[in-house]
Amino acid sequence: MEGVFAVIFIVFNFLLLPYPSSSLPLCTDSRAPLTVSTKLEFCSYNGSSCCNSTDDSKLQKQFQAMNISDPSCASLLQSRCDPFSAKLFTIDSVPRPVPLLCNSTVSTNSSQSNQATNDFCSQVWNTCQNVLILNSPFATSLQGQAGAPVNSNFTKLTELWQSKTDFCDAFGGASTAGSICYDGEPVTLNETGTTSAPHGLCLEKIGEGNYLDMVAHPDGSNRAFFSNQQGKIWLATIPEVGSRGALEHDEPNPFVDLTDQVHFDTTFGMMGIAFHPNFAENGRFFASFNCDKGKSPGCSGRCSCNSDVNCDPSKLRLDNGDQPCQYQSVIAEYTANGTASQPSSAIRSEKDIHYGTSFYLWAATEDPENSGNFSTNTIPFGCARDSPLECSTVPASTLAALGYIYSFGQDNSKDIYLLTSSGVYRVAAPSRCSYTCSKENVTAVASPSPTTSPPSHANQLSPVILLSALLLLMAGLA
Repeated sequence: MEGVFAVIFIVFNFLLLPYPSSSLPLCTDSRAPLTVSTKLEFCSYNGSSCCNSTDDSKLQKQFQAMNISDPSCASLLQSRCDPFSAKLFTIDSVPRPVPLLCNSTVSTNSSQSNQATNDFCSQVWNTCQNVLILNSPFATSLQGQAGAPVNSNFTKLTELWQSKTDFCDAFGGASTAGSICYDGEPVTLNETGTTSAPHGLCLEKIGEGNYLDMVAHPDGSNRAFFSNQQGKIWLATIPEVGSRGALEHDEPNPFVDLTDQVHFDTTFGMMGIAFHPNFAENGRFFASFNCDKGKSPGCSGRCSCNSDVNCDPSKLRLDNGDQPCQYQSVIAEYTANGTASQPSSAIRSEKDIHYGTSFYLWAATEDPENSGNFSTNTIPFGCARDSPLECSTVPASTLAALGYIYSFGQDNSKDIYLLTSSGVYRVAAPSRCSYTCSKENVTAVASPSPTTSPPSHANQLSPVILLSALLLLMAGLA
């Protein structure tokens, strides 16, 4: 789960940092780099790295197992520890088996230092072309150019690629505004591309209530659906940015009430909602929730204790009075002009569902390990003083406090929202919290000073539905 919230906070940082997104440190597992207190033995990174000592040791053993006769070729494995390894290995598009190797071409808007002008791809070819490599990562290319087929696990670059030109066409690349390349040394940026820690995240409070999920209306309007854990879904109108308006919805009259089907307690309930892209025409939407098969006729599914895993549910003991597999998780389909539901699947642990541009319905299926431990750093939350609703505060203090962050949402205008135990917050322009961002066009109106949350409140996160946050971001980026 640490990786999930690293991704989320990094997206928020785009709003705060005055630098290109390509200069943002990020690891291949979508985590922020670690701060290492001692120099790594194999990767030789100081300060910030995507590897800890355990990762470093594994890479060293991998290098030894590959039986590479020339130690100078080791830097390709060491690049996994680079704080910018996510960009080097292009995890946001087609992940690469090796980092993008600098070919001496640097665009004028690149944030990378002059090190990218080194033709490292040619150096790799010249140094390693006749070196035997076990299970070589160069055996396949990324641009549709397959290396020559070989029968041995030990290969040379010259056995796989006809020339340096072919090799660098497949594995080389330039440093541009949207990409960085590897030159055999830790990536460094120009002074104007160096990142700094953000002052905080500026928010405005637009709504009360405890909501677990938010889905923008498929019609492209300024409306969105909000659901709570008990099983109710509301259709709300989102105020325009700068209007100082609040979230508008009819609290006593929800869009749909599924509380008679949803089993609700501290750990169970409705976990996610999704609306068909053509909802305005067909009225189809879906809900993921927990149900009690002893109370709901439509609650059914295969128990995780089954014959495939040599488990007999009848031999299991009661769990606090509950029968084995008494509670199920289902995805049910509904139509806006009807009341019938059709459970489309019954899976052990459903958390959130959403539609992508491919018209596939995506569902999360697990509670990840270490849920809630998303960052080693605290996140200060600033609250704009012109917030439509007064922000919640810490007892005996004027500091802003969000309480538990349940989930994240996005509207049709691509604004980001935090669904918390103290209400609904929208990410606001940095200037409204007196934060400076060169990418923001600030008006001459004076901005009030922000109130910032104490560090302890930034790490209070509910483990119930954390995975929904990543899926919401994925839906927005798709």
